[in-house]
Amino acid sequence: MLNFLPAPLKGTIAAVLILLNTLVLLPVLLAFALFKLILPIESVRKTCTVILNFIAYVWIGFNNIVGDVLHKVQWDIRGLEGLQRDHWYFVTCNHQSWADIPAIQYALNSQIPLLKFFLKKELIWVPLLGVAWWALDFPFMRRYTRDQVAKRPELKGKDLETTRQACEKFRYTPVTVFNFMEGTRLTPAKHQAQQSPYRNLLKPRAGGTAFVLGAMGESLHTMLDVTIVYPDGRAGFWDFLCGRITRIVIDIRTLEIPRQFLGMDYQNDGEVQQAFQAWVGELWRDKDALIDQLKQPAGETVPAGQVPEAS
Repeated sequence: MLNFLPAPLKGTIAAVLILLNTLVLLPVLLAFALFKLILPIESVRKTCTVILNFIAYVWIGFNNIVGDVLHKVQWDIRGLEGLQRDHWYFVTCNHQSWADIPAIQYALNSQIPLLKFFLKKELIWVPLLGVAWWALDFPFMRRYTRDQVAKRPELKGKDLETTRQACEKFRYTPVTVFNFMEGTRLTPAKHQAQQSPYRNLLKPRAGGTAFVLGAMGESLHTMLDVTIVYPDGRAGFWDFLCGRITRIVIDIRTLEIPRQFLGMDYQNDGEVQQAFQAWVGELWRDKDALIDQLKQPAGETVPAGQVPEAS
């Protein structure tokens, strides 16, 4: 509607509206979070959880409306059929820019349970946000290194058990756990430094995903393998706010996670570790080929090893 405005003005308007949206809803979120904290009654906490998730849906939905009003993006979203709000999902996606998260939220908001990330335990002390993450039941985890376990054998398996306890609330409340398996944004420098065998991707970090599936194997059986492509070239978050991204392709594949990986002990079971890495490697090879198909006009190819510049 307002796509005719200059890009920097659109970006500024979008940023201001998102900030105002946050300032209006955050006190409401914190109020229900406090109510949830001081009344440790299961029925009250469940009700508060539903309300808090609704507030998050509203926050994302308003931001999506802002984008629709200010920008003219050609969305090509594939694979939404059969998704459910009352199902448990693990979601992974290739990571190209900070625009990926709002783009994925645009595609999946209200289609599945609210996207939630595993966070380091220390982040709960971040002012305001830590309480908001706790209120929204983002799982906090603590990871121990091999060296720490070697020095203190009693820590073996503690991180997984602690995370399982943090995820107990998800046994009865459907959730979507989100993870960028590459761990960082793709850039030509990172691609070269890794000597990645994939044309469009960095090497996947299987350990983080294995940790999630090990902790939540009783609930998480379905993976949404999301592939996001910006056919006109990748762009950053500011470009997203300014409406400079004119076309976004999001392909969603629904996969059943192999039973052997549900509740697995990835760190201490060598055979499972090898099998999981092989499975993830196959997923990544398929994703790499799919990206080639999605981003190129018919008949064109990308020279081997070439990675577009990132913003």
